[in-house]
Amino acid sequence: MTKSSIAKMIDHTLLKPDAKEDAIIKLCSEAKEYSFYSVCVNSTWVKLCAKELSNSLVKVCTVVGFPLGAVSTFGKEYETKKAIEDGAQEVDMVLNIGALKSKLYKKASEDIHSIVKICNGKILTKVILEMCLLTEEEKKLAIQICIDEGADFVKTSTGFSSGGATVEDVKLMRMMVGTKLGVKASGGIRSRADAERMIAAGASRLGTSSGILILTKE
Repeated sequence: MTKSSIAKMIDHTLLKPDAKEDAIIKLCSEAKEYSFYSVCVNSTWVKLCAKELSNSLVKVCTVVGFPLGAVSTFGKEYETKKAIEDGAQEVDMVLNIGALKSKLYKKASEDIHSIVKICNGKILTKVILEMCLLTEEEKKLAIQICIDEGADFVKTSTGFSSGGATVEDVKLMRMMVGTKLGVKASGGIRSRADAERMIAAGASRLGTSSGILILTKE
């Protein structure tokens, strides 16, 4: 793949809790320079990013219920509404992992449905499944719930748990969603080879803090 085609698949990411304002501004500048698809930041920085990127094609993506997914549905709803008000164009929400693993499937489904409803087809909704914490059966259930509840994307990982994106998980996601949903590989993608493996497996978006390295290092 060409560098430009890879760049247009990258969510240029900075989600560290100690990220400072100047680092977020730099992230936006880099995203414009390298023509990344979006920046992905914690919701506290959405308004700043929307301002910094107002005259560019780079979108503003934020995370909701991050990184544990254990926030109440009400909390996720409020965070989503505020992020959209501040200028978010995409929302990466974290699955209620504990609910799924407890077989509280209705609770997990309604949590996703509530955010999809708020986004209302106008704001892209991605669901982070944290695949490293799920059994094979749970992975398939989680993906199916995302399909059923109208999410736009399934996403592999937060990058803050015990594992990141794997080729096997991306393949499973793509096999199950077909062309109906996007697949975002995130967590541990640090090289061009990593990126190309994920894309070959079926990823249509890459979440990474190593986007510049991916594009510039052969």
